[in-house]
Amino acid sequence: MSGHMDFAKLREENIAKNRALLEQLELKEAVAGLGFSSSKPKPDAAAKPVQSSFSKKRKASEVVVPRRQSSRLTRVAKASETPEERLKREREEETRRVQEETERLAREERERESKRPRHQDLDLLTMGDEMAPSDIHSLNATISACARTSQAKNENNSPTQNRDESELNELKKQYGKVKIVSRAKVTQDRVYCSLYHPEKTKDLIFFGDKHGQLGIWDALAPQEEVLGDDGDALPVSEEGGKIFRLQPHWPATSKSSVSCIKIDPLNAHNIYTSAYDCTIRSISFESGQSREIFALDDVLISSMDILPDGHEFWISDAQGGLSHADVREPKHCSTRYQLADAKIGCVSVNPTHPEALLVSSNNRSLTLWDARKLTGLPMVTLPTPPPSSPADEMVEIDSEAFNAFLDSKQGKGTLMADWTHQKSVSSAYWDPSGSRIVSTSYDDTIRLWNVDWGKLTVDKKAKSFNPFSRLRHNCQTGKWLTILKSQWNQNPDVFPHFTVGNMNHSLNVISGTVSLIRITAVQAVTCSHPGIVARVASGNASGRCTLWA
Repeated sequence: MSGHMDFAKLREENIAKNRALLEQLELKEAVAGLGFSSSKPKPDAAAKPVQSSFSKKRKASEVVVPRRQSSRLTRVAKASETPEERLKREREEETRRVQEETERLAREERERESKRPRHQDLDLLTMGDEMAPSDIHSLNATISACARTSQAKNENNSPTQNRDESELNELKKQYGKVKIVSRAKVTQDRVYCSLYHPEKTKDLIFFGDKHGQLGIWDALAPQEEVLGDDGDALPVSEEGGKIFRLQPHWPATSKSSVSCIKIDPLNAHNIYTSAYDCTIRSISFESGQSREIFALDDVLISSMDILPDGHEFWISDAQGGLSHADVREPKHCSTRYQLADAKIGCVSVNPTHPEALLVSSNNRSLTLWDARKLTGLPMVTLPTPPPSSPADEMVEIDSEAFNAFLDSKQGKGTLMADWTHQKSVSSAYWDPSGSRIVSTSYDDTIRLWNVDWGKLTVDKKAKSFNPFSRLRHNCQTGKWLTILKSQWNQNPDVFPHFTVGNMNHSLNVISGTVSLIRITAVQAVTCSHPGIVARVASGNASGRCTLWA
């Protein structure tokens, strides 16, 4: 064994001598050719522990912040500079420090501003900051092409039971031919509400989404030809029609979800939007301006409706309040009534009897109120405000004062009728004749009422207010879908019918039920053209919208 070790030692010494000789003769290539290593072999390194990819990503994302340098060391390093140079350097450093501090404060203010609601007036360029100027011009042209006339006036007030059976058969025949004619991703997030513009020469539909965006869809407009860099026409997009997106409510988060869209009864160039940012805004496409007309303090607005005169609003909120506002007065000069102890999800004004307010709430109740007595309540129950109090502040009537008024002689008949559902009531709306109600509830039932105005007296609550029909309908939308709401077709000249989304990935038109084409997503939000029969639009949780005609 010792002989073998001596031989190996001798061999290593010979190799070392030969390597040294070749290197002295500058024959390093020969050394490499012989397979000799230029350095001593290193022992095998111990296996390193596996590093997680998370720590690498975290280190890569860390921003290197410049370290502060001691002023004492700076003076030492620059002790050779003259007093004039030192003074100049200190001034430049102070200027740079002030500039950096100003930029930091401005950046922080922009971040804070991006999280606050916008209460100032906005123009189309501000609301459509992601749109090209040509798109803004195209939007103005699209709206301007519409007539100023709003939805058709109700001229046919005949009760449903007196309508000819042939009208219902004709309606079924028209809806039997309905198919999908256009699809597009109109909004970037989940659709919360919709509005079909009454213009008959266009299919102009408005959709409000979860993050305060207003999508405007000219559904059947031909697509403009787009040329590439080489001058050739690019492939036509699969999206149907033209799409415009505005951001009237801010911030662009779920705190600004658009809860309701209404059109001005007097001017179809104006629309109103309410949102969870606690505001209602008007958008005039004639002036290109949006202004705030109503606001609550940290109370989410869930629904609104407008009187036929176009000036007065009734607004429901998430804390069980119902507010009355007039756009001719300052926006804070309004009255809020604490009607319920839970969210009021919907309010509907009767089109032929504007004094009749239909209110649906999460406390399972559907109630019918006399607006004339409600608006007279502050004068009856509240003391005269002192001269020092502002005249344009909102009048708050709490539940105690409101219930005391209902029990008083003056409050008799304020509550005209009510009905209790088995679960929360998602919505309740009047039909265009003002004689029929449809309610949608989480008890998986759609209910219909016929209202006999001759049996509703001014100073007395109705003894019975029972629905005449109940339809089973799955309304369990869960967390990720918009709540289903049955919506009447606003055309007064056709047999009364309404649309509602279907959890079986289709759409229902109900007067008899007509199931339309099955598609790949639940159409939670629906609306109908107020002047054209069998023209329905719908939207789903991804922001994709469909036109059926």
